[in-house]
Amino acid sequence: METGSPHDTGHAGSVGTAGAAEGEPAWTGLPPGLLRMRRLLLVVWLGLLAVGLAVLLGLTAGPAWAALALLPLALAAWGWVLLGRNWRSWRYAERADDLLISRGVLWREETVVPYGRMQLVEVTSGPVERHFGLASVQLHTAAAASDATIPGLDPAEAERLRDRLTELGEARSAGL
Repeated sequence: METGSPHDTGHAGSVGTAGAAEGEPAWTGLPPGLLRMRRLLLVVWLGLLAVGLAVLLGLTAGPAWAALALLPLALAAWGWVLLGRNWRSWRYAERADDLLISRGVLWREETVVPYGRMQLVEVTSGPVERHFGLASVQLHTAAAASDATIPGLDPAEAERLRDRLTELGEARSAGL
């Protein structure tokens, strides 16, 4: 099941298990705050670009050429839709022995991180993320190529996930 579907409310902590087959992982989607943040950044940056382009072209090439400033606005509309599709594609599931992270619209990518292979679990939050009340969880393993990130979680969920993954990682690595 894809996050954002009618069976999933689309925020952290929601588990889309309705209709899931026995043995299927319980997938958790990302909170809507991440989508709001990304869409706001898209509108701000492309809006500034459109205004700057309109002024520059209006002053140098004439008002008819200033109509080209509509291109960034069309790009913003297209980006708005793409950001929604991308946000709905992100999900994660905690299983008994590993963590699954699934993402991607055109190219689906599913990452499986065994708890015993985790070396470090970080919770990070930049200034824009903090303003929107978001944090990211980054998992580091022995293989640099297998590092995984879950972006845009609520800080409490990110800390809970970090503590749980650290606990499970220590328990699994002790058994090696």
